Amino acid sequence: MLKRLSLLYLLFLTVSAPGETGEGVKASLVTDLSAPLAPGKPFAATVVLDLQPGWHTYWLYPGDSGLPPRVEWHLPVGWSAGNLEFSIPHLFTEPGDMVVYGYGERQLLRAVITPGGSSEPYRPKGRAQELRASVSWLACKELCVPGSADLSVPLPVPGNPIPGTPEREGEWPEEGPPPFPVSVSIGGNNRMISFTGRPGATYEFFPSPAEGTTAGHGTRITSGGTEAEAVVFSIPWKGSAPFKGLLVEKSGGARRAWWVGDLQKTSSTPGGRIGISVFLAALLSGFLGGLILNVMPCVLPVISLKIFSFIAQASESPSRIFRHGLAFSAGILSWFLGLGVLVILLKAGGAGVTWGAFQFQNPAFVVVLSVLVFLFALNLFGLFEFTLPGAAATSLDRAASRGGYAGSFFQGVFATLLATPCTAPFLGSALGFAFGQSPAVILTMFLAVSAGMSFPYLLLSARPGWRRWIPKPGSWMDRLKQFLGFPLLATDLWLLWVLGNQRGEEAVRILLLLFLLLAFCAWLHGGLRFRSRIPSFLLLVAAVTMTLLAAWRIRSLHPSASAEAGMHGDDRIAWVPYSPGSLDSLLARGEPVFLDFTASWCLTCQYNDRTAIDTPAVRSLLRSRGITTMRGDWTNADPAITAALASYGRVGVPLAVFYPGGKEGGGAPVVLPELLSESIVLQTLSRGGSRR
Repeated sequence: MLKRLSLLYLLFLTVSAPGETGEGVKASLVTDLSAPLAPGKPFAATVVLDLQPGWHTYWLYPGDSGLPPRVEWHLPVGWSAGNLEFSIPHLFTEPGDMVVYGYGERQLLRAVITPGGSSEPYRPKGRAQELRASVSWLACKELCVPGSADLSVPLPVPGNPIPGTPEREGEWPEEGPPPFPVSVSIGGNNRMISFTGRPGATYEFFPSPAEGTTAGHGTRITSGGTEAEAVVFSIPWKGSAPFKGLLVEKSGGARRAWWVGDLQKTSSTPGGRIGISVFLAALLSGFLGGLILNVMPCVLPVISLKIFSFIAQASESPSRIFRHGLAFSAGILSWFLGLGVLVILLKAGGAGVTWGAFQFQNPAFVVVLSVLVFLFALNLFGLFEFTLPGAAATSLDRAASRGGYAGSFFQGVFATLLATPCTAPFLGSALGFAFGQSPAVILTMFLAVSAGMSFPYLLLSARPGWRRWIPKPGSWMDRLKQFLGFPLLATDLWLLWVLGNQRGEEAVRILLLLFLLLAFCAWLHGGLRFRSRIPSFLLLVAAVTMTLLAAWRIRSLHPSASAEAGMHGDDRIAWVPYSPGSLDSLLARGEPVFLDFTASWCLTCQYNDRTAIDTPAVRSLLRSRGITTMRGDWTNADPAITAALASYGRVGVPLAVFYPGGKEGGGAPVVLPELLSESIVLQTLSRGGSRR
């Protein structure tokens, strides 16, 4: 049995005459008239559907099932009725994991009636003036039952006024746009609704597609607890009809709603209706996210190399140090802008776009990146230094003699290559906003992220006063260089683990064999120097060929059946695999759910899991409150998880969401920050009610 939704109070308390009703519903008709009719002076007439416990009716767009009510007005000649308005709906589920939009206790249907010149409505013989309407509906409990009623309400006449009752707040959508800037843009087959939410407010979106247009589900998103936060809805929308929907805000016990859509001529370009405050807030989030990327564990190995470069360059002139910083920043910028262009091309082709996943969910990409990291480590250990013969070597030597700016550039590229699986704080919501905008906004956002990541290095290279703290050059620099190879080997261990989760143990064995062969080639080149018999370019061709063959073989393997076990086998939390149906079933029963989206290649996810989620205190609280733990493993591509992330306005992992339970629909979800602490998780889980 579906439980009752939130109460909708009666809009008007005027005298009404109920008509015949169907099962589970009692219908009545009221007006806001408190004075006699006047020709051409409009008044509001409202059909009230009072529902018995457990029954529900439907909004103008019912969602996956159901039919909206219909009202036919019986008016005298010369009278007119405006469009039928619906009170603010609720989002809930029906059996079969269907999402519907409707009403659980009371539904209001309103139209503006304009009297004609005679102001003489229908008057049955021997009775007072009255307004009549016929209404039909579909009401559902365990079964769905159609109902109908012929309704009438007496109208005030001179000497016999009927007192009117003013409207109550929170029952009807407000006129005009929301009081904050909202952007509506096209993202492939989706419509993206972006805005900055009020602190602590919960938002729902109810699509209202026209005939011939289909729309995906609405969703529920909770903004930040103490600070405003970017909110992005991604609504599947197919068809050429204008986009339109109802945005609902719940803060405390109050509800407000506004119509948004294409007809408002919202824009996805800076300076348009996207709102300069929303755009600047998103850019600031992108800058801060890029800045924090520098301390994420997946980037630290390369950052340590850049620090070594700063030390090695300490004896050079300030202008040359600054040019090295510019080259490093140019590498970061080039990679991010390249990703931006790729995102735009994928969106233009109708593909779903995510952060990090379209690289690290591809085993071939993981293999190639592992090889680059491994060879970089061997180079730091001094096993080889690769040079090209002939004119190519001469050109590179000249570049090196001019300061090695190409090396600094590729260090910047390498740093961002490792940064792509990381979702730093602020970065997830910023990219979720950007991926739903125009190409210009996407490129601007990636520019902001690259500016944030490169900012510390530009600052250091522009202010080289730090050089006085560096010891004089000596043999210690060679030992430091060799030491920095070990963090790169640690990165390879992580990549091996990722590959094992994606394609199983055979993939790990193939990659380890490839490492052995590549190390042997590097030893031949750097140690034995058989350059007259084994030219350097032949070793390079052999290394590239072996890498491509290994990547092809690993990619052809089936996704590992033990991937999920690799993610969860050692966890002491009993994780339930994520599926939309399972989640909807739990929420329909009002059970508290802790939902965690993660991936093996996401080091931030692994950090959250080991330091903030799978801890004794959290496990104890989960058990004591009967909270169901559900996990979506995004190590390999999963369209259901991709869609779920988009519904929360995210394009990557980590993402943790808590449904407190104890209410129909599972309560409004709380979206946790990207980087978690045990105290944040405990404080969030404490909001849930026990089901035991």
